[in-house]
Amino acid sequence: MESQLPAEFVVNVDHEKCRRCKRCVINCSFGAIEFKDKVTPNNRQCVACHRCATFCPENAITITENPLDYKYGYNWTPEIRKNILKQAESGGIILTGMGNPKPYPIYWDHMLIDACQVTNPSIDPLREPMELRTYLGAKPDSLEFDGNVSLKTELAPQVKLDIPIVFAAMSYGAISLNAHKALAMAATRMGTLMNTGEGGLHEDIAPYADRIIVQVASGRFGVTSKYLNRSAAVEIKIGQGAKPGIGGHLPGEKVGEDISKTRMIPVGTDALSPAPHHDIYSIEDLSQLIYAIKEATDYKKPVSVKIAAVHNVAAIASGIVRAGADIVMLDGFRGGTGAAPMVIRDHVGIPIELALAAVDERLRQEGIRNRASILVGGSIRQSADVVKAIALGADACVIGTASLIAMGCRVCQKCYTGNCAWGIATQKPELVRRLNPELAADRLCNLLTAWGHEIQEVLGSLGINAIESLRGSRERLRGVGLPQETLDILGIKHAGIGQ
Repeated sequence: MESQLPAEFVVNVDHEKCRRCKRCVINCSFGAIEFKDKVTPNNRQCVACHRCATFCPENAITITENPLDYKYGYNWTPEIRKNILKQAESGGIILTGMGNPKPYPIYWDHMLIDACQVTNPSIDPLREPMELRTYLGAKPDSLEFDGNVSLKTELAPQVKLDIPIVFAAMSYGAISLNAHKALAMAATRMGTLMNTGEGGLHEDIAPYADRIIVQVASGRFGVTSKYLNRSAAVEIKIGQGAKPGIGGHLPGEKVGEDISKTRMIPVGTDALSPAPHHDIYSIEDLSQLIYAIKEATDYKKPVSVKIAAVHNVAAIASGIVRAGADIVMLDGFRGGTGAAPMVIRDHVGIPIELALAAVDERLRQEGIRNRASILVGGSIRQSADVVKAIALGADACVIGTASLIAMGCRVCQKCYTGNCAWGIATQKPELVRRLNPELAADRLCNLLTAWGHEIQEVLGSLGINAIESLRGSRERLRGVGLPQETLDILGIKHAGIGQ
């Protein structure tokens, strides 16, 4: 069947500038540029990853959206018509990568942060100590001390974060080993954590185990007692923000020798994660797994449970905390992914801002907020989002897409093809080697350093010198352009309303 789909992008080559070095041909991993006496674009293959334009020494290449793509219609949009054509030609589910691009409200952008002025002066972060350190893990209801003022209360295991930002779960398989190395190195240098995702722990990143969260997902890939103990914390993945209620699928063509060994599956076989854990059908079942992991790790590792943000998320989180979890990880509907059905990514789940506010409030009402830390992810795009999330009740934030962008990702949303031109979401050796893990780690450290300084600046403007003092302080937030019902869920006042 001949495709009726027009090209989404147009590659323009200025042949007067072009010196026919063929670097664009070599760098294009999607087959969008060929050489036929001169550089010749194949527009149908272009995904706008910008690799060719970035590495053209003469700046002779530009990429634009196809102006003849579709006549615009508000109801029958170009995207909807394109998807109908794709399915008419293929009969399959449309896959996509990265986060939800739909124009749903971004509530972070409708929240403003309070500042101090005269009666409660601000603090100069350049001259005053500003503490970004926080601890993840269950906290006791009270503390007891002996006569020598030594702590008698036995604390649950804690993980120290020097900055309240953690690298999100991205599996070895979904992203390359070099990307995993970069995340592990950056987490170690910055005193934070990276998460293996469900792909197991490769031996090359095992030396960074003190800064790694290992994941137990429904497929249980690579899960052994040794794996659980080579970590700072263990996470049980129930759901993911980009695809709530469904499992995962790593195609067999991506499962080479290294991934086969790490995931403990045969070479070339599809790595399928079921939608449910087949030993978890109730909170009681979940509690059994939590305590099985605690037994296997000698009660030395905090256990986290990751869930997608859905409509009854507050009740679910309450059950998770009562089941014995030390950390609840909430993932909103704008969270990234290597591959998901487009219909799930774009239409299932709820925004992380509303889920976080609902969970924090529910745990406080039930008097169990101290029993677990809350991590949140799902399109944390900038340091201001981190500050607002902590004020809404989070202990720390999780970044996935932002960390990939820092390493070079152009968000072309073609991760599932395995052709990532930047060496990030691919297992092809010739592409993987394009990502230098040391340089990528430097970029990640620079990003966290910059965000850390910005968070300190905001804390100073709030008149506080520790991130712990901000957590759950919703009085420091005000809404703009939000309906009253949304303000009530967020637990914040409208701008212009004082104390």
